[in-house]
Amino acid sequence: MKPATSPFGQPLDRVDGPLKVTGQAQYAAEFDVPGLLYGSVVNSSIARGRIVSIDASAAEAVPGVQLVLTHQNRPPVASYDKPYEDDDAADGSPFRPLYNDRILYSGQPIALVVADNLELARYAGSLVKVEYEAESHRTDLLSELGSMHKAPAELPPPRGNVEQALQSAAVKVEVQYSTPVEHHNPMEPHASTVHYLPDGTLEIYEKTQGVQNCMRYVENIFDMKGRVRILSPFVGGAFGSGLRPQYQLPLAVMAALKLKRSVRVTLKRQQMFTFGYRPRTVQRLSLGATADGRLQAITHQAIGQTSSFEDFTEHEVEWSGMLYQCANVKLDYQLVPLDVYTPLDMRAPGATIGVFALECAMDELAYAANVDPLALRLVNYSERNGNEDKPYSSKELRQCYEQGAERFGWSRRSMAPRSMREGNQLIGWGMATGVWEAMQMPASAKACLGPDGRLVVSSATSDIGTGTYTVMTQIAAAATGMPMERVEFRLGDSSLSQAPLEGGSATVSSVGSALQQACEALCQKLLDAAQQSPVSPFTGAKLEDVEFADGQMRLKASPETAVALEQVVAVSGVLEAEVSLKPGEKRNGYSTATHSAIFVEVRVDESLGTVKVSRVVSAVAAGRVVNPKTAGNQIAGGVVWGIGQALHEETMIDHKLGRYMNHNLSEYHVPVNADINDIDVFFVEEKDEIVNALGSKGVGEIGIVGVGAAVANAIFHATGKRVRDLPITLDKVL
Repeated sequence: MKPATSPFGQPLDRVDGPLKVTGQAQYAAEFDVPGLLYGSVVNSSIARGRIVSIDASAAEAVPGVQLVLTHQNRPPVASYDKPYEDDDAADGSPFRPLYNDRILYSGQPIALVVADNLELARYAGSLVKVEYEAESHRTDLLSELGSMHKAPAELPPPRGNVEQALQSAAVKVEVQYSTPVEHHNPMEPHASTVHYLPDGTLEIYEKTQGVQNCMRYVENIFDMKGRVRILSPFVGGAFGSGLRPQYQLPLAVMAALKLKRSVRVTLKRQQMFTFGYRPRTVQRLSLGATADGRLQAITHQAIGQTSSFEDFTEHEVEWSGMLYQCANVKLDYQLVPLDVYTPLDMRAPGATIGVFALECAMDELAYAANVDPLALRLVNYSERNGNEDKPYSSKELRQCYEQGAERFGWSRRSMAPRSMREGNQLIGWGMATGVWEAMQMPASAKACLGPDGRLVVSSATSDIGTGTYTVMTQIAAAATGMPMERVEFRLGDSSLSQAPLEGGSATVSSVGSALQQACEALCQKLLDAAQQSPVSPFTGAKLEDVEFADGQMRLKASPETAVALEQVVAVSGVLEAEVSLKPGEKRNGYSTATHSAIFVEVRVDESLGTVKVSRVVSAVAAGRVVNPKTAGNQIAGGVVWGIGQALHEETMIDHKLGRYMNHNLSEYHVPVNADINDIDVFFVEEKDEIVNALGSKGVGEIGIVGVGAAVANAIFHATGKRVRDLPITLDKVL
């Protein structure tokens, strides 16, 4: 049932590329609707306390200002006083903008100024006078470790006798690592354009990773069941920031309902720092091993910050119980509530910082045992997930190690720190392992073939720049034998077939698997339709007897017996099939994961302490790769971000004010072109018939995992100095 040259697995260009490079792709803040008003958010300047008074008279006096919305005059909100649905919510009470006079964190939205244009709204916002009653606040994780409590995470129970194994271990490593707050900073700021229709229903253009999640959110909190449609055809990056509805959405809806007008609210770059982020953490690890480096015990405790109103949790420590073979493991995860906003999933949430600590500790163990870091990982290689005591559905990590090391030239590495140099440049080679869970979520998809011979496939998923449009088109074309140019994939519309949030590297495995089955069901309908005539050459044929290629249906036994698919539809009428799919039961007996091996070369100026990442090799085992080009781009982007994690990124907070200070792209440092050199990404062949029908595991998250550790380990190899506090800036190296 595949064409002779299937588009599946081909490195094809993005089907949406021309729209993006010609500026025709429209984003949430670019849709023009009649009578549109513009909203500008006013944010709090204190971190904790209450609003005593808000004087909006000067703002309201500005010609063109239509409304200043505060907690005192907002419209009724149905579910503000009870829990409401949010697919990515943390345990606790979700933040409710303009709920009351309480200030829970610095930057909290306290008013929305709505005017005829954005410039007026922002100017009028500067005239709003707010009097506060400030209270003492707590924003420093390290100062508040005494108030930590257990995270509501389902950790695997301890196994073995960790204390005894540590005590008897020939080699021990006891270390602490710390990671800072990081913010997502996608190119497109968050925005909501609420189109208020004459019948009182809302059509909302939204920057989101889940249109149906946003739809349910608005329906529930505003009691508008069946009266909301969310559209998000293009998203200019998100990285997790669009998993939850951000506060501009309910503010824009409130204003639209109150004024019975269309309203757009776009956040400024500085306001992108007033909601979720990667949390600051402290991690403590103890590793015990035999003299040759074989692990005997692992303890891993993570302490992360959260807000005062929600307990944000992610998978931070589980990786230490699954990545290597070890009989004695104890994992712990604690949270410290602070007067800050709730953290939010951020690319490879939990793994990015949890694997950083584990892989740095493994490097320290390698030096304590005088074992090559790669050899140490091979000695401790595990074919089973120790947390679940299950075999992997597939695991080609060993091939990642071997092929990655060969391409990098790892065998030429000398073990001793400071032993490799060129002139004033100390050269360091470091490596690390990456891992991410291969998830599949329930999803639905529809396939429809019309008389024009075009195949339209659809699902309410998103494309946050990952290439969803392209890979879904490839999957549909491969399943039906249709040429790519005659296939259209539609997404980003809450009225389409059910889809999960686009995150966790689960979109291809979830939506793609459902789409493939919808196309196969459509092929069955095409065969049934072609058999309606008693003299049909397909009479009696079963689906396995025919093939779909080049827009035709053909008998395998006699390929000259063929009919164009549009001819079938011309007689039968439009044919469509919709499939809802859940993860297969055969997954239950296995652990499913994507793996990688990352090799990094750094050059450190001995006098200045500056670090340059000169080479990276990333070898990835991700099952069957639908499009090596878009997938390779995903991995390369993750590598760049991993370099940023290691050397650049840190959201700095003034704890006296409880406020982020570098809330812009000039002072929040990210890697630029000058920081990035040779990145070699390749995929190791990996077959998996268990993980899902496609055999695909997803690559969005795995690209960043382990990169920061590999950079840190390379810096140690270059300099002999171990920096355990990210980011590794030149002052720490010196």
